[in-house]
Amino acid sequence: MNEVARILADAARGAFPPMDGSTTVVPQPNPRDAGVLAFTAHSVIFTDADPAWVRAQLAAASSDPLAASMNPGFLVALMAHTGLHMNTIDLLTVADRLPGAPPLELREIEDPEHPRVARALKFRDEVRVWSADGGVLILGRGVAGRWEAAIEVDEAVRHRGLGRALATAARHLTPGDVVWAQQSPGNARSVRTFQAAGYRPVASEALLIAG
Repeated sequence: MNEVARILADAARGAFPPMDGSTTVVPQPNPRDAGVLAFTAHSVIFTDADPAWVRAQLAAASSDPLAASMNPGFLVALMAHTGLHMNTIDLLTVADRLPGAPPLELREIEDPEHPRVARALKFRDEVRVWSADGGVLILGRGVAGRWEAAIEVDEAVRHRGLGRALATAARHLTPGDVVWAQQSPGNARSVRTFQAAGYRPVASEALLIAG
């Protein structure tokens, strides 16, 4: 198990890095996955950049040291140095697998040219996609091989519990012991949906991607 996968597995069971204000720098688990995990008073940066360079940039960040790893200046420097970019800082959440069948009827989409499937394949491996009336559930292996879920709900059927049902369905369908999901902190509706489905906040995450 690579170091990022080990840290995530520990966090999923409630064993977090020490709250000592420090930063751990580890290699990328694979060429695709680089980024920052900010836990309570401890950050983990997974990158193939020189750790000495990373620490120098953190020291130069114009912020409280506890927030340096998520400081925009540091993230911009990291992107420029690695040639990668990012979309947003997400709230990273996790939920335990549930037994039995999902709580709603789902139809699997197996067409690799389907736009939702094609987009998911840019960020995840072993992708599977299911549709429900008015919604879509995406499940695949993301950062460090973790199983990740994402959902989409049509505006016309919002406020009927479909998002929560899809997020819960991911807990039944995941092949792993847990399933992870990211939500933009400003998307309060998505944050509430996943927490209502039993997903626990773990960290903030800035994922760097190519292209």
